[in-house]
Amino acid sequence: MEDVLFGSLTEVAGFLQRREVSSVELTTALLERIAHVDGTLHSYATLMEDRALEAARRADQEIGAGQYRGALHGIPLAVKDLCFTKGVRTMGGAAVLAGHVPDYDATVVARLEAAGAVILGKLNLTEGAMGGYHPSFPIPVNPWNRGVWTGSSSSGSGVATAAWLAYATLGSDTGGSIRFPSAACGVVGLKPTWGRVSRYGVLALAESLDHVGPMTRRVADAAIVLQAIAGHDENDPTSLLDPVPDFSTDIGRGVKGVRLGLDEDYLRRKSHPELAEAVLAGVKVLEGLGAEVVTVRLPDFDDYVPAWPTLCTAEAVVAHAATYPSRRDDYGPWFRGWLDAGAQVSGADYAKAHYLRAACNGRVQKAMSGIDALVCPSTTAPPHPVSPEVLYGPMVKRDISFQRFTVPFNFNGAPTLSVPCGFTRDGLPLSIQFIGHPLGEDLICRVGHAYEQATAWHTMRPEV
Repeated sequence: MEDVLFGSLTEVAGFLQRREVSSVELTTALLERIAHVDGTLHSYATLMEDRALEAARRADQEIGAGQYRGALHGIPLAVKDLCFTKGVRTMGGAAVLAGHVPDYDATVVARLEAAGAVILGKLNLTEGAMGGYHPSFPIPVNPWNRGVWTGSSSSGSGVATAAWLAYATLGSDTGGSIRFPSAACGVVGLKPTWGRVSRYGVLALAESLDHVGPMTRRVADAAIVLQAIAGHDENDPTSLLDPVPDFSTDIGRGVKGVRLGLDEDYLRRKSHPELAEAVLAGVKVLEGLGAEVVTVRLPDFDDYVPAWPTLCTAEAVVAHAATYPSRRDDYGPWFRGWLDAGAQVSGADYAKAHYLRAACNGRVQKAMSGIDALVCPSTTAPPHPVSPEVLYGPMVKRDISFQRFTVPFNFNGAPTLSVPCGFTRDGLPLSIQFIGHPLGEDLICRVGHAYEQATAWHTMRPEV
């Protein structure tokens, strides 16, 4: 059973289809593993055992009757606790929402279940999907090193994926919150094009910047999950009408002739040296596989990234209008400070930030006009030491440049893929990021898969 338990989603799907293992056996084994190790890791906010086992039994019956739905059929997954689940609380890391029990499923949850997936439960996150945690809730622990950052908002998703407590998870990303925890926890994170995945039934942080996407242990697994959740949704008017390709069909085609853009100054400046060298080594691997590396010149993002907190704080106030400021004191000190900052943003402030966002998007579009994808780190540094005192708040002003590899691609909604690319001398994960053109998820999955197949970083597993 251990070979199955620690297999990739794609491998386990084969076991299930061939009926070499049942979904009930798999789901039970994962629930037992969660009970055994998650008491110290704190990745789950709410377990959904009864619903999961019922879905697993149904999957086994359907597979046994020849009604196989595809690669997610019978696979145990988990979702960030921003995603509505009918009859199961959805808190978004906020004590003010501790009694919030939706009467419908988020579109992403409904689509996963329609594909036959088994939802194990809801995953912990920072309050409101921002930078700090509510003091009433535990902080997810990085399985690689218990004293370092787990990557902010989608931290529970990163921990559960890295610790083999789900075969895939859903995260969300407003300024880096799929990429940061994927990098910190040594897993794959795919942020789709903005609008590619419906946000209906997903608690918002900043509507114009929020993305929902998969976090997995393999690139091919991320493509499978994205396949299930992508596509237009009548309930979300911002979801895109564009047809959804099969993200897995060409994933193994390789990278021969693919033009990868590299701005070495952007990559190195303000980046940890070990991380920069690991990413450049990754570029060399891809070049050896036939990719063409093209020098590009990106703008100085330090001129534009400061617009992000203005946009995000102001939009967060809108997202929390039902409970802020009326229940301001029920928020934790970190996120309360974030909302208070947003309440001070003027219309002129927001307009100026919106213009900076538009200008940044134009400069990035020009820089990427002659390439197929851009390569850079997912973060500026390996996961750093943290303490509960800092993470619980109060909010402190941070050097916004730590988001220089993430925010520009929330501004323009481009798809991004984060893939493990090494470890520091201290054993902390490092991550390479591929940025595509809008609706270019299939291409960056090809690139990431080729890199993954040529290296062994994805085979490393933390001792839990």
